[in-house]
Amino acid sequence: MRYDCLIIDDEKELADNTCEYFNMFDVKTAAVYSSAEADRFLSENEPGLVLLDINLSDGSGFELCKKIRQKLNIPILFISARNTDDDKIIALNIGGDDYIEKPYSLGVLLAKVKVVLKRFAVVADNDAQKKSDYDDGYLRMDSVNKTVFVDGVEKKITSIEWKLLDYLIENRNRLVTKNEIFENVWNDKFTTDGTLNVHIRKIREAIEKDPQDPKYIITVWKEGYKFVSTEAAG
Repeated sequence: MRYDCLIIDDEKELADNTCEYFNMFDVKTAAVYSSAEADRFLSENEPGLVLLDINLSDGSGFELCKKIRQKLNIPILFISARNTDDDKIIALNIGGDDYIEKPYSLGVLLAKVKVVLKRFAVVADNDAQKKSDYDDGYLRMDSVNKTVFVDGVEKKITSIEWKLLDYLIENRNRLVTKNEIFENVWNDKFTTDGTLNVHIRKIREAIEKDPQDPKYIITVWKEGYKFVSTEAAG
């Protein structure tokens, strides 16, 4: 069965309230309260997005995120009362698309989830009409299957990293400002530089021969980034 959203949180009352609120606004949502329940749910159902707590009764949300990422390329938004920079960096590094601190506003969280679901629905529709975005003989983007190949080897990147790389390639050979990225990739002008920097680093680690000396994604200090294309003309 398809769901718009799956909430994985051992705070049962909060998870149930969030689930009820989302369903009231036509975002089809289910809630589970442990890693084991999440495994069973995901073996039988297909969510469009996951809201994942870090502290679960039977394990770590970080470890569960890694497991989900091995099978699904869907947005994973962490929801947690833990608010240290280290937690946020780990969450983004292991495949999270965003990090939302508790306590959260149900209305604001719902709005964010709707934006993410809409964005990835649009990406899916656009991808179905494309064959390949980019191919320079070393780096290839296959939009139909949402895969990235480097020297013929498929590289795993998260859904938000795919969207970010796709946007940079679409606007290749020109400066793309941070604000432009926030508004067009995250659809959120309040995304932080730290979040963007982590995802840029992860993309570089996937596609660059030397991530410390990048040739594709160039930093323009204080401004943004430029994707330098080596794709043959025509």
